[in-house]
Amino acid sequence: MSKLIATRAIRGAHKLVSRAEKELNQALEEKGPQTKVEFPNTGYFLPISHGILGMKIESLQGLRDLLEEAKKLLPPIPDDKLWLPYLGQTLDAGMATLFADEIIEAIKYTQDPLPYWPKPNPDDEHLWLGAANDVIMRERGIEFVDGTAPGFAVCVGYCPTNEIAVKIARELQEKNLYVFMAAETDGKSMAQQLKEEGIQMGWETRLVPFGADVTACIHALGFATRAALSFGSAQPGDYQKVLRYNQNRVFAFVLAFGPVDDEKHAQAAGAINYGFPTIADTDIDNILPTGVCTYEHVVSPISDDKIVAKAIEVRGLKISITKVPVPVPFGPAFQGERVRKEDMHVELAGQPKPGFEFLTSKELDEVEDGKIEIIGPEIDEVKEGSQIPLAIWVEVAGREMQPDFEPILERQIHDFINCANGVFHMGQRDINWVRISKEAKQKGFKFKHFGSILHAKMHGEYGKIFDKVQIKIYTREKEILELIDIARNVYHQRDARLADMTDEAVDTFYSCALCQSFAPNHVCIITPERSGLCGAYNWLDGKAAYQINPTGPNQPVIKGKVIDAVKGQWEEINEFVFANSHKSLEFFNAYSIIEHPMTSCGCFECISCVLPSTNGIMTVYRNCAGMTPSGMKFSTLAGTVGGGAQTPGFIGHSKQYIASKKFISADGGAKRLVWMDRDLKEEIEPILREIGKQEGIENFYDMIADETVAVTEEEVLEYITKMNHPALSMPPLF
Repeated sequence: MSKLIATRAIRGAHKLVSRAEKELNQALEEKGPQTKVEFPNTGYFLPISHGILGMKIESLQGLRDLLEEAKKLLPPIPDDKLWLPYLGQTLDAGMATLFADEIIEAIKYTQDPLPYWPKPNPDDEHLWLGAANDVIMRERGIEFVDGTAPGFAVCVGYCPTNEIAVKIARELQEKNLYVFMAAETDGKSMAQQLKEEGIQMGWETRLVPFGADVTACIHALGFATRAALSFGSAQPGDYQKVLRYNQNRVFAFVLAFGPVDDEKHAQAAGAINYGFPTIADTDIDNILPTGVCTYEHVVSPISDDKIVAKAIEVRGLKISITKVPVPVPFGPAFQGERVRKEDMHVELAGQPKPGFEFLTSKELDEVEDGKIEIIGPEIDEVKEGSQIPLAIWVEVAGREMQPDFEPILERQIHDFINCANGVFHMGQRDINWVRISKEAKQKGFKFKHFGSILHAKMHGEYGKIFDKVQIKIYTREKEILELIDIARNVYHQRDARLADMTDEAVDTFYSCALCQSFAPNHVCIITPERSGLCGAYNWLDGKAAYQINPTGPNQPVIKGKVIDAVKGQWEEINEFVFANSHKSLEFFNAYSIIEHPMTSCGCFECISCVLPSTNGIMTVYRNCAGMTPSGMKFSTLAGTVGGGAQTPGFIGHSKQYIASKKFISADGGAKRLVWMDRDLKEEIEPILREIGKQEGIENFYDMIADETVAVTEEEVLEYITKMNHPALSMPPLF
């Protein structure tokens, strides 16, 4: 154990605890002990103190108790003449550091204006994002469960050059890792280097700038703590389970760039408690024996061209990537990238030019695997700044291939192409839109690489259901206009096939247990008329997923004897749910929000709940950050509904389900909708107007209140009374 590292880490902890005490005393004097303390738009307490100690801090006064816990953990600074095994004391100092960090960062959130930009992505004026809100946590945290994101790197300080900063960021992104950046050194940081190079940052690209202060490192450890609480079944205060979950499941590490002062040593000590090692590009000594971390705890100095590979090795992280033969970085981290008009070389399809994407199945002898054809000009023949048409025509063949799988595979075109750095893809079917950046073109990206991506990724992800795939890329308007009606005709047939399917027309539903890792007792039952709560799976998707992986989380479930056709309850569905919910749920009704509704996990797109005085329900989309007429924000509602709880009067569901005739049909259906957040209401306006038409209700869309006219239940009642909303004359919900 390095005495040098121990001394620096313990000394840094003393400095940060002293700073926390000074700033807390000042805040108490200026603002008062009852001043509210929280990270905005979150439905949880301060994560480190809550997860490790079980503390529920809601005010500045509550931070006093956390400060005392930090002081208790502070070991004495090592004596120059005494040599000890310092790891235990260093770990204590690291945890004291995390408590001090949380105090300092919490105090920042009492300031006006806030020091952080409360959005998922920076803009030109705001770089630092601070703590992740509840929506981000739910959307991004699940990626650490399903393996989409194997881990994260906490990057502190600054790289030797901007070019090295970009290279390291890209290397981490290619490995699907999140990159959390904090802690300036001498006024410089890796995040600022990326900004200077025009690199798009934010949660969408997995390049997340938390804050300039060294204490902003706490937001990375807070994210990890919340992952354990949300997805690892750890209870607040069960610090052993929180730390063990992160050691075994969240493959994170610290990359220290440039000079490392005492306070940064203290942050590294805090990270080691979680099993997260530190790898530095400067010589800060080493802690090579194994113990808390999987392998070494601190390794230095490592050159910039080897530091990412070394970090992955030391953390024991296994990276699984299907090699895609394209000349640009490739991985899910690039899916959120945007290519601005001034940065693009060419724009394809979209509103100015025709385009579409289409996948169809053929006989085996009709498809040559890996064949890629370009019909029209290649990118080298296109003038910079041009707008041209684009059609992607994919043909697959296989003994297990079925027509029902075609739209599922076709839908993946968007995700797969978006994984290429410098390529932006939006939409599907005949509303596709693509931009390719100047940088990607300079690196050698061509239109033919659309085919390379689809060939590699479709084989890698869906090779079990087909044997061959060939791709045609059309960039000339004549051929596209000749083919687009063929594709549109098939789109219509597909929609009609799914639209005509009813729950009564099939004898089998499909389960989904993808979320049981963080909601162990929840089982989603997907029917033709009720998609999965997350919106990502419909009945056909469940069928395809089972075909692809018969032992996976999507299983066929025979409906069996009908118990209640109106409420949506079947004997064998109940038996399956009981067995697969760890015998915690005996039965549920698929079509009721009032009586024994379906349980929810936490990944639902929307929450609906009863507003008793209105005799109706409100529906709120997960991106809504404001207060709702229920008196709860989405995050609080999610805590009420999620986790596998069966809560009468509340359900989680997809946006698509609102359009279903089975939407709370046992309780009166969509006519009960009396309030929606404005963004959701505008997005599904055509659906709401169609519901009004089918029900014979003129101006039904306008009858539904939103936050522009009502923010309390009383105001909703007043509004719908003025509008003569049909819910007022319907039978009582209770």
